[in-house]
Amino acid sequence: MEPYNALNPEDLHDATLRQIVRLSLGGSEVRVHFSNRFGSTPLHLTAVDIARPLAPNSSKIVAGSDTDLKFSGSRDVTIPPHAEYVSDPVPFPVTALSDVAITLHIEDAPAGQTGHPGSRATSYVAHGDLVSADEFAGAKTIEHWYFIAGVDVAASQDANAIVVLGDSITDGHGATTDGNNRWTDVLTKHLQARSATRNMAVLNQGIGGNHLLTDGLGPNALARLDCDVIAQPGVRYLIVLEGINDIGMLAREGDVPSAEHDVLVRRILAAYEQIVTRAHTYGIKVIGGTILPFAGSTYYHPAPANEADRQAVNDWIRAAGHFDAVIDFDKIMRDPEHPERLLPAYDSGDHLHPSPAGYAAMAEAVPLSLFEASTAPATKKKAN
Repeated sequence: MEPYNALNPEDLHDATLRQIVRLSLGGSEVRVHFSNRFGSTPLHLTAVDIARPLAPNSSKIVAGSDTDLKFSGSRDVTIPPHAEYVSDPVPFPVTALSDVAITLHIEDAPAGQTGHPGSRATSYVAHGDLVSADEFAGAKTIEHWYFIAGVDVAASQDANAIVVLGDSITDGHGATTDGNNRWTDVLTKHLQARSATRNMAVLNQGIGGNHLLTDGLGPNALARLDCDVIAQPGVRYLIVLEGINDIGMLAREGDVPSAEHDVLVRRILAAYEQIVTRAHTYGIKVIGGTILPFAGSTYYHPAPANEADRQAVNDWIRAAGHFDAVIDFDKIMRDPEHPERLLPAYDSGDHLHPSPAGYAAMAEAVPLSLFEASTAPATKKKAN
């Protein structure tokens, strides 16, 4: 979490946060992961509840649906700096594609807030202990998540997870706030519509501004691999859609020698190889996504040399023997008459991020047969 998206510490003094998240799979009980990963002082949660929201864009919960979360049997928990805590499992039946409201009371903000600025979901913060309140009337609203790292659902024994490691295109920049129409959301709906893939959860690990090789808005993708991919419950598949920010940043401030472009491409390909090697160690199949076109972007002002870098990287992704499978997002999203640009119908308007229609097209491009029954054993048996 970088400081530009942090709340004022006063907002989190004796404060209650209500946050709405959508689940992939249904099950009989849940547990919630809380994170102080970027905090340098302890995070004290005095009370945490989970409930059923009336709607994704409302602070109201269904009366009587709230359930206490506990930690080793205790109502409160102090999370050390840079650590994560998992709540005790609690009976709380949920259905696939349903929403849950997670409400937590904070004594004081830690030094360094752990959060997700690109939540595309409205959260609510108010002073006082309002954990069990049916509604947050007059609460401050923010399009961020704070201190929540994930929700585990006790699903069926054959349930597994697909982790998607990505940047703002996976995070959903350009998607509708509270609309749950990122490409990963649409993919989840497609998986749920088929009996052969209904047991697959989708874990969106996209961070806006993320890079493969350097820290941006969040740690680089290689640094995230252990925590955000390998440690996830039930992970069997990994989709990698990273690299556009590395390519764009190289010459954002001006032209650089061709040798620097060559070095960047080699480093990107080596990073992909590292991801595949490390994931395979844990029995995770790795699927590469080709990088979308971004000519015309006013953020990166890509030149022909940047486009050549993108083409070189995509050629490597498509080549046999690198990833276990490939999703050719570039082929689906590019304008046939100007293949260095997004198709106008799929462009959010900044020529870098897809629109909701573009995200739907990306989900359609994912062959669901990739995730049908496999002889490879799952690494873990609970899925988010």
